[in-house]
Amino acid sequence: MRGIARLVVTRFIVTVHGWPVHDTSPLDEPPFPRYNTSSIQDDAEQALSGHAGGALEDKMSITPIGRRLPDDSRQKITTASLQERKLRHEPITCLTAYDYATARLVDESAIDMVLVGDSLAQTMLGYDNTLSVTMDEMLHHAKAVRRGVKNALLLADMPYGSYQADPTEAIRNATRFVKEGGAEVVKIEGGEKRTDLIRRIIDAEIPLAGHIGLTPQSVNVMGGYKVQGKDLGAIEQLMRDAVALDRAGVACLFLEGIPREVAAMSTAEVGTPTIGIGAGPECDGQVLVFHDIVNLTFGPPAKFVRRYGDAAALITHAVQAFRADVKSHQYPSDEESYHLPRETRAALETVLERKRAMRR
Repeated sequence: MRGIARLVVTRFIVTVHGWPVHDTSPLDEPPFPRYNTSSIQDDAEQALSGHAGGALEDKMSITPIGRRLPDDSRQKITTASLQERKLRHEPITCLTAYDYATARLVDESAIDMVLVGDSLAQTMLGYDNTLSVTMDEMLHHAKAVRRGVKNALLLADMPYGSYQADPTEAIRNATRFVKEGGAEVVKIEGGEKRTDLIRRIIDAEIPLAGHIGLTPQSVNVMGGYKVQGKDLGAIEQLMRDAVALDRAGVACLFLEGIPREVAAMSTAEVGTPTIGIGAGPECDGQVLVFHDIVNLTFGPPAKFVRRYGDAAALITHAVQAFRADVKSHQYPSDEESYHLPRETRAALETVLERKRAMRR
């Protein structure tokens, strides 16, 4: 899984940056059980049929996960870094992550921004949409991702219901994402109607990302996941939203599910970096859901999704191979088993020989 994840993230980066993409195919030890004394001889004789312990006998049976340290050869991405990249016309890369392992692989692949998206409601928790995920669930995943990310800028979605009703509660929840979840930027959905709230959160020293266009938390109002900004009135509203959020001071602006032409206009109009998802190539950066690019979403992808690998096939093959090896007694092998030290083995053999002699 580590190999395919690193490969597909690298291919996502070079695609966003406009580099050529070559067609690379993806693809303390547990205590001993108590023995019944009546069976010790049978068990011991079976153990004695193996080889004596070697250098690997001290290895733990559970694979350790190494500590994640910052990569000093890479620049730590900040909100100021995003602004610099917009000015230099250098594309910004962003992927979602919801757990330590994925976050670490994404960060080590030099992605600029890692988003703990409320899409984890579907990808990780199996909900039908993003509306059901809670603050506690979002914070749980944000903490795990924080431990895996050292160089990328870490953003977190504020879930539905955590900021819409009460500005004071919204600031309190945004603060939790920073203090408890380790987020460096929080993201909320909505256009110019959110500007007062955005300013209050920013006044609380919390950088904020905006999100306009197709806003999944408004799915019931929109009547489904539909492309936004397709007529002149809707285009005018999107432009007002973009300008209003830019003036309110958002660190970046996510544009989702809008026509390419409208995204290009918005990107040219605002000073803050725009991050597109289903919004065409003129945005300052691009974001995709990690599970989409590795085929772990169990359904047909959206038009804008490009799949860079097939983790579903890889995982299925690995699980089926494990099952087959266990069923056929091919796993574990002797090399994958622990053995007694030579001295203990010899002493045990002497004890068992005496027991056998007493039975004669």
